Amino acid sequence: MLGKTAGGLFWMFRYLERSENTARLIDTGLRMALTRSSGEDEWNSIITTAGVRPAFDEVHDEASMANVVDFLLRDRSNPSSVVCILEAARFNARLVRTAITPEVWEATNECWMSVMDVLKRPVSAKDLPAVLGAIRQQSALVRGALHGTMLRNDIYNFCRMGTFVERADNTARILDVKYYTLLPSAGAVGSRLDNAQWETILRSVSAHRSFRWLDEQEMSPRAIANFVIFDERLPRSLRFCWQKVTENLSYLDRTYGSRRDCYDQARELTEDLQRLSIDDVFETGLHEFLDGFITDNIHLASQIERCYRFVE
Repeated sequence: MLGKTAGGLFWMFRYLERSENTARLIDTGLRMALTRSSGEDEWNSIITTAGVRPAFDEVHDEASMANVVDFLLRDRSNPSSVVCILEAARFNARLVRTAITPEVWEATNECWMSVMDVLKRPVSAKDLPAVLGAIRQQSALVRGALHGTMLRNDIYNFCRMGTFVERADNTARILDVKYYTLLPSAGAVGSRLDNAQWETILRSVSAHRSFRWLDEQEMSPRAIANFVIFDERLPRSLRFCWQKVTENLSYLDRTYGSRRDCYDQARELTEDLQRLSIDDVFETGLHEFLDGFITDNIHLASQIERCYRFVE
């Protein structure tokens, strides 16, 4: 496969996943803000963990809910806004249209049209939950078309690899929101407010019900972090995502008959993660662990691009 086509598939699904993940990140801020009398800390944390602080500060003086939501959803000066990344996803889908099924193309085009329609004007607080739900749903429909109609070949693996690289980054960032969200005092750790914010993390990665199925009693920060980081059954856990990327790369190595450096890197990172425990993470510091994970994930994505020559 041409590197340009592989890159188009990889980034098409990275962008689609990013649109859904941005909606999840905003939902996290919204839910956390509802637990506090003042939500400015929460919205500041969303901008910080989204990695767009410098760009945001250039156009806004305060991190109010309206400013943050509009910047992350609609602002064309922000290349990571949902409007911009869905346009990029559709552009990449057009580039690789002969490599995907008509159903995948149609679902991507419908995703773009539907989301552009709901974001054509500023989103009110009353409408925000429904808009975020629509963004998540449209992304899920494209994934459904991919699963239901595509051959399990190299094309499919580049698509899934883009999804899981992006998902790993976002799950780590959503967990890190808790670090950046300041409790009223150190004494609030373990309080009802602290527990409510950790429960919000679960809901933001669609893991609340799954967690309660598996551990009905212990709604503690350690148990929740362990679940979202290490549980290989959870499709948004860090471990699950890196295992899938490693599997995708292994398939590509077998298909092309050569071993690439990116596979070795992914396997090493996955094995290192498997050797850790939640006690190791908390001893190091949750924020420090997540910061290192995000950096490693960025380096892995860059190595994949180099190995498969996305840009000639």
